[in-house]
Amino acid sequence: MKLIEVSNKKSRRQFQELVEKIYKDDPNYVRPLDIEVEAIFDPAQNTFFQHGEAARWILVNDTGAVIGRVAAFINERKAHTFQQPTGGMGFFECIENQEATFMLFDQAREWLSARGMKAMDGPVNFGENDVNWGLLVEGFIHPGFGMNYNPPYYKTFFEAYGFQFYFEQVSNHLDLTKTFPDRFWKIAEWSMAKPGISFRHFTYPEADKFIRDMKEVYDDAWKFHESFTPMDVSTLKKGLDKAKSFLDPELIWYVYHDDEPIAFLIQFPDVNQILKHLRGKLHLWNKFRFLWYKYRKTITRTRIVIMGVKPKYQRYGVESGIFWHLNQVMKHKPHITELELSWVGDFNPKMRALHESVGAVFAKRHITYRKIFADDIEFQRSTIIPVDTKERALRS
Repeated sequence: MKLIEVSNKKSRRQFQELVEKIYKDDPNYVRPLDIEVEAIFDPAQNTFFQHGEAARWILVNDTGAVIGRVAAFINERKAHTFQQPTGGMGFFECIENQEATFMLFDQAREWLSARGMKAMDGPVNFGENDVNWGLLVEGFIHPGFGMNYNPPYYKTFFEAYGFQFYFEQVSNHLDLTKTFPDRFWKIAEWSMAKPGISFRHFTYPEADKFIRDMKEVYDDAWKFHESFTPMDVSTLKKGLDKAKSFLDPELIWYVYHDDEPIAFLIQFPDVNQILKHLRGKLHLWNKFRFLWYKYRKTITRTRIVIMGVKPKYQRYGVESGIFWHLNQVMKHKPHITELELSWVGDFNPKMRALHESVGAVFAKRHITYRKIFADDIEFQRSTIIPVDTKERALRS
């Protein structure tokens, strides 16, 4: 077996096409668009190259057939916020062969070690954690857009190599054909009646304002979490531009107290229901097919990607108010029957409680693993977001 760094058109194509071999008999797999995967490794498109670097490899067998792939990357903004400098490993795919798998893991580890890293998380993304993050270990069903999907045997290989459970990510599904609990709507009414509280959905003419508001809320809401780094406006703008072909402004909501942004919810239609038919390609014919499937209302699911509330407003019930407004929107979109709330980590008990309160049921479980390179460094799980963030915010 031989490792080859991806550096030209041929190796990039081989990196992409391996998934056709790995998932040829899996009806649930949805191949991401090739152009989206390539964009992650393009410094001209991925803003994370401004403060990091990445490399990727394919593994070929003795006959020259591609049997595995992996990528490694360093986000300098986060790498040094942990107990030890930590890089990332992702985009891993491999046939069911432990020797081949370990060769790929070793390559990622060696590349990261040479650049001063003492550990690696995986599988993760060279970008924000709302996409391509975590190993699927339970719930091998249709993956939501941006959610990692993999064969069940990957878990055995990760743990055999020495990766340890860093944090768990749970996705829940909400059946929109069922009514919400009455208690939930009472909280929503109470929240909406508060003086100065208002709710607005996203609009494109004010996109720059909404992006700034999202950053303000996110930076305040997540500042107490381990390895927090402020949200990057340019990254948000690029993400918005990429999602424009399928984004629905009425599914993205903001809450304000007077003119101050205090909460947001970002939700995307599950475009995977269309991409499943395109097999990674977006040539001219598939662009027409995309529009046809969209017109036919093929998308019946949405995915809540992220939600945030400023700590000092976390007992205002604004989350319930957002869901009340979403419920009004969904009444005019009867083809949308399911909502995926993904993902929420075991480090975020408050958001897990919210999922339960709306009647969502368990659907999928991912694990983000960490591999410590040296035996003399003690492994530590991801820390829990403090439940007293409101009190901390009021004291600060």
